Amino acid sequence: MPTAGSATVLETLSDDLVSAAERVGASVVAIHARRRIPSSGVVWSPGLIVTASHTLQREDDITVTLASGDKVPATLAGRDPATDIAILRFEASATPATIDAGDSLRVGQLVLALGRPGPSITAALGIVSALGGEWRTWHGGRIDRFVRLDLAIYDGFSGGPLVDGGGRVLGINSSALSRSAALTIPASTVSRVAEQLKSTGRVRRGYIGIAGQPVRIPDDLVRSLSLAQEIGLMVVGVDDGGPANKAGVLLGDVVIMFDGEAIEDPGELMAALSGDRVGNEIEIDVIRAGQRNKLRVTVGERPSERRESRRGRR
Repeated sequence: MPTAGSATVLETLSDDLVSAAERVGASVVAIHARRRIPSSGVVWSPGLIVTASHTLQREDDITVTLASGDKVPATLAGRDPATDIAILRFEASATPATIDAGDSLRVGQLVLALGRPGPSITAALGIVSALGGEWRTWHGGRIDRFVRLDLAIYDGFSGGPLVDGGGRVLGINSSALSRSAALTIPASTVSRVAEQLKSTGRVRRGYIGIAGQPVRIPDDLVRSLSLAQEIGLMVVGVDDGGPANKAGVLLGDVVIMFDGEAIEDPGELMAALSGDRVGNEIEIDVIRAGQRNKLRVTVGERPSERRESRRGRR
């Protein structure tokens, strides 16, 4: 049987969670940009809503329902499918959320996922089940920290906030970045990407137009070419007219170096193709017919991810 003291602790915790949900709920909106259930978004700053890009099935005729119940038009100001972040602009009075600018997430921390898949706020309680370092999404977007949740992300919750017991927003939730678990895009990543989207409507990333897969380099080639690595990236696809195609990269080439950096898997190449390299001529080293060749490729800007296959092009 619970004691009076334990009941008080549970009641206090419950009251804190209710308060956090009410406080942040004033900043959570329903976004009407797809069929059936609306998705959720967060008023990140005055006149600006952050949401999950994958939930926006149309880019025009978007409306949002505010916590007040008012339904107002919104305009898509930019989206980045690689990090699953989009921003909307709107003209109405709404309370911005309190964003946790620090790194206060801890494994085992009690958190709330909030959504507004209809006129009312909805909540799910759980914990932060795993934390990790920086990682790359399927499309090469850089997420500052891996945050996995042990809680239910219901229909319409994607784009809604992850909230701590103090009513601070720790990030936005997405069901599109992993097939197996609910993940949170941390607030630091959301703010960084949102700033770029506010400025240009997109996030610039480099592109050379190849698809590749890791392969082990035969031991005799490692010795004869005096290589410091045993794994390279074999080219299995080259985009016609792309930067790599123009530079002479061929199917079957094994990329081992990119601008002096060793390349052993597609993720490393994605990381190397940062936006500041767009327009620069870069030297790449490839193994072809048992010989090491150096090629010069001018890095282009990656086309919209919506036109790329799930397999991806780098």
